[in-house]
Amino acid sequence: MNEAKLNLYSFERPDGSVLPAAEPGAHIDVILPNGVMRQYSLLDTDRSDQRYTIGVKRDAAGGGGSLFLHDKVPVGSLLTVSHPRNHFPLYEDAGHTVLVAGGIGITPIHAMAAKLRRLGRSWEMHYSSRSREDAAFLRDLAALDPVRFHFDAESAGQFLDLAGIVASAPAGAHFYCCGPLPMLAAFEAATAALPPDHVHVEYFTAKDAPASEGGFTVELARSGSSYPIPAGKTILDVLRDAGCDVPASCERGVCGTCETRVIAGTPDHRDAILTESEKRAGDTMMICCSGAKSDRLVLDL
Repeated sequence: MNEAKLNLYSFERPDGSVLPAAEPGAHIDVILPNGVMRQYSLLDTDRSDQRYTIGVKRDAAGGGGSLFLHDKVPVGSLLTVSHPRNHFPLYEDAGHTVLVAGGIGITPIHAMAAKLRRLGRSWEMHYSSRSREDAAFLRDLAALDPVRFHFDAESAGQFLDLAGIVASAPAGAHFYCCGPLPMLAAFEAATAALPPDHVHVEYFTAKDAPASEGGFTVELARSGSSYPIPAGKTILDVLRDAGCDVPASCERGVCGTCETRVIAGTPDHRDAILTESEKRAGDTMMICCSGAKSDRLVLDL
């Protein structure tokens, strides 16, 4: 299905068996026939037809995954997808929920809106896009009263008023945002005074550059092996070079596949997944992009 240069792809098991359950905000890894792996949010996690559905916008300036899906993967293709993972869960019991989406960031927000509607909860959505032509699911969303649109092309260069949206929300509301980096930065600034557990953000692209300064040692607690991390290499790079079988996917700190428990040492967090309190605790880290502030890290590997 095409809408605003967006294709919808549905996956089901060849034998028709039941797929693992998923909640709003969840994403899956999709491994393409050319070996490229990409992460995509699920559009509606309460479907009863045993399918996972994702929305993929064709992006000629991207890393090539969307072009391959649009141009090289016909209906009926057999692809490998992961179990759903969720670093952007919906708190369903909030008195009021404010959903904010920018561009293709509408995909996880769309699933949240569908769930809140089914539950009969109080919610509102603000969807920003460069133009009406670039907006996904425009016709469906326009029929919903709690949805408000902002189109840059029709706003004399003014961006979505995130500060105003936050200020007008009832006390105790939960806020969710997914979109491009400038929107996420503005959203975090607008919600900075709110309780951290009421503010939820998902990044599709890396927030910070990976830690590649090196100059520390990683010890693997299970094997007892130690590896110096040189400048120009990440922890994941070094462990792979040493033949360690370490799970990883995006390698940008946005998917969570490589999350690893930290036994000792102080991580230098560069991911876009862990909350600030989780980063301060230092109990876990994403080894694809994060480094160390201490001379030694002991990992549960």
